[in-house]
Amino acid sequence: MKFSSFLIFISVALSVYGSINFYIFLRGWQAIPKDTVFRIIYVIIFIFLFLSYIAGRVIERQSICAGSSMLVWIGSFWLGLMIYLFLCILLIDILRASNHFLHFFPQIITINYEKSKLISAVLVLAFSIIIVIAGYVNACTPKVNKIEINITKPGININSLHIAMASDIHLGIIISNSRLERLVNSINGLNPDIILLAGDIVDEDIAPVIKNNLGELLTRLNSKYGTYAVTGNHEYIGGVKDAVDYLTAHKITMLRDKAVNIGNLFYVAGREDRSIGQFNGGQRKSLDNILAGVDRNLPVVLMDHQPFALHEAANAGVDLQLSGHTHHGQLWPFNFITSGIYELSCGYARKGNTHFYVSSGFGTWGPPIRTSSRSEIVEITLNFNKNSSQNSSK
Repeated sequence: MKFSSFLIFISVALSVYGSINFYIFLRGWQAIPKDTVFRIIYVIIFIFLFLSYIAGRVIERQSICAGSSMLVWIGSFWLGLMIYLFLCILLIDILRASNHFLHFFPQIITINYEKSKLISAVLVLAFSIIIVIAGYVNACTPKVNKIEINITKPGININSLHIAMASDIHLGIIISNSRLERLVNSINGLNPDIILLAGDIVDEDIAPVIKNNLGELLTRLNSKYGTYAVTGNHEYIGGVKDAVDYLTAHKITMLRDKAVNIGNLFYVAGREDRSIGQFNGGQRKSLDNILAGVDRNLPVVLMDHQPFALHEAANAGVDLQLSGHTHHGQLWPFNFITSGIYELSCGYARKGNTHFYVSSGFGTWGPPIRTSSRSEIVEITLNFNKNSSQNSSK
């Protein structure tokens, strides 16, 4: 990424982050009774929470230690809590502004306004904490989403293909050994023919992945035809060469703008993430270029991390495209934003003879919680030479 673009991005991100935190801080400060020690405690705690994620990431770049990990964990939870504190406080302020003109608040609220503010603050904090806890439990309990897809191409010497797919694992400090072991055991328990990882396998910095030896767990992934993956934007954020080299060294075949013939039975193709231009000025190959020389009489499965321009895969005669990236917003109400940005934010769709599945992802980015989607592993049964109208998912 160009330094000027990076500087603009960081400036905007910090401005938004600072503004939201200041708004929350100010409303919390106003709710606490004046001339009490609780205001001093509040300031200390709030500053710590405000700086924890930033400090943890900065320290992490220098040295992975218990202190940096603790700060990242605390800061990550604060990011989620911050969102729901902001939304709740904003709602209350809208109601207050409306009441100024319409006077609909009951007397029990207006008769002792200072007490009402304190009670409201406690209720908002409690409600937001409950949401974060529930979202964390949801994120830590992934489901196996089963989908069956029928295509009319003959499978030559194969009647069906059993695929285990995961995207957006985000290996790092938050998604580490225990969560990855659960993923590996779940995938292996499906006894898949092939394992496909549709990008963002690594969160950002590869250092915590190396320190915790997560690659050793990745080598335990077991399937008939092996494990294939593509890059995502987070591989580029943390350094794509180091991430790709590490994954390749641990039995994962990276498909970077290439297609491979698997046993003369089917093809698996992978596109370089579209972030290549943003981070190093490169340009990924066109899909027609990637599929040049591919025998279209055989099934073609494509991985493209970010589900933009679905028509390209449909026009190129791809049978199944697998993507991730969106997390389906991860936090409510951001799922409405991703649904507006992407033609398919999550789940299954079909364009012509091409089938698409966008996974909500296995891991999380930022807040380790999910309130708009469920963490998932996708189990796909791809049947050949059957009526394509019989597709089903559950």
